[in-house]
Amino acid sequence: MKSSQPDLLVTPDPRSSDKEMLDTLLAEAFLFFRDEVNPVTGLTVDKTQPHSPSSIAAEGLGLSAHAVAVERGLLSRAGAVVSTLKVLRFLHSSHQGPEADATGYKGFYYHFLDMRTGRRAWKSELSTIDTAILMAGILTAAAYFTLENDDEREIRDLADALYRRVDWQWALNGKATICHGWKPESGFLSFRWDTGYSEALILYVLAMGSPGFPIGPQGYRQWTSTFKSQSIYGYEHLYAGPLFIHQMSHLWLDFRGIHDDFNRKTGIDYFENSRRATYVQRQYAIENPLRFAHYSDHSWGLTASDGPGPATLEIDGVQRAFYGYIARGAPFGPDDGTLSPWAVIASLPFAPEIVIPAARHAIDRLDLKKHGKYGFDASFNPTFPERSGNPNGWVSPWIFGLNQGPIVLTIENFQSGLIWNLIRKCPYVADGLMRAGFAPA
Repeated sequence: MKSSQPDLLVTPDPRSSDKEMLDTLLAEAFLFFRDEVNPVTGLTVDKTQPHSPSSIAAEGLGLSAHAVAVERGLLSRAGAVVSTLKVLRFLHSSHQGPEADATGYKGFYYHFLDMRTGRRAWKSELSTIDTAILMAGILTAAAYFTLENDDEREIRDLADALYRRVDWQWALNGKATICHGWKPESGFLSFRWDTGYSEALILYVLAMGSPGFPIGPQGYRQWTSTFKSQSIYGYEHLYAGPLFIHQMSHLWLDFRGIHDDFNRKTGIDYFENSRRATYVQRQYAIENPLRFAHYSDHSWGLTASDGPGPATLEIDGVQRAFYGYIARGAPFGPDDGTLSPWAVIASLPFAPEIVIPAARHAIDRLDLKKHGKYGFDASFNPTFPERSGNPNGWVSPWIFGLNQGPIVLTIENFQSGLIWNLIRKCPYVADGLMRAGFAPA
């Protein structure tokens, strides 16, 4: 449902305040979740590329973004209720079963769904992490729409039913840790969320807090027992290369001042860990060991993103490999010179003192915000020899829901703490955090 608000095709004036710049970025990013939606199913598209399916993770981000939009006056409460009910009703009534063309199974949903029918797309997996992100958005909607009227009560009832029916115990497949996913043709995937730091914090908290099929804490403890802190550029922290790993769970969970067993050993919480990881990314760009173009103290941000490849080219006497969509990371790679300005913004709550100057640089110097109504371009690569209409190099032609959602949520959390405060009130999340061993430092 479209808002009566006009599209915000605005490049912040260099003289604008930081708040004005951030407000504009947030508003433009939200337009994706207002406009890139199927009018029947309510599903949100994965990316703006023609014929793209829906991404259930983007759906979770969009449901959370609607609460922000109401608070910001970008969408009426009534309009947000209509949009939220549409997708929740669809998810609740869509077919759950072992068939290859179902929408989901055991309460989980396929990673990608057909925008029109809502059925499984691209032979994708039944995804545990993407379902968790979807459920985080669903619980946000339930926490926000608390008025005592029929529509908002229905939002809360549907949200509770959807979360309750996710069978997290089934996803263990007989062991303590959660499987990455399942396919009807071949069963459970071989990978588990059992080794190394990742975005699975939100997954385990929601699985342990479930009122329907909760798992015990053993898998979480087994997973976190593999964590190892290390010093990079003088920052002692729990390493993960792509920025999104240090951001995704934090979109909903405020880890400031709470520690699990691993945090108690290291003496820092996951919020501080993400702050240090943000500084590591910036320092990597300053040192720029692979000598890619335009890396600097104001130009950084390696994460999962679109890219100009696959291609291998010789540039200025150096053989370089370029990738398509891949999880890029710093300082240990992979790195092909592709940076993502949205990922910089998604670190705003952790390190605003370095994020805000980088955002201004992307707008004022790199011209990365004039090619569409949704704000920042998804990613760019000034080393790749294709200009894409931008003097600073290749620019992704598509906008992704997984990029836009973090912009909306992190700016709002930085300015008001809205999403953090909503989820903090959710008793299921509180139970999950407690079962994971989190307690005030």
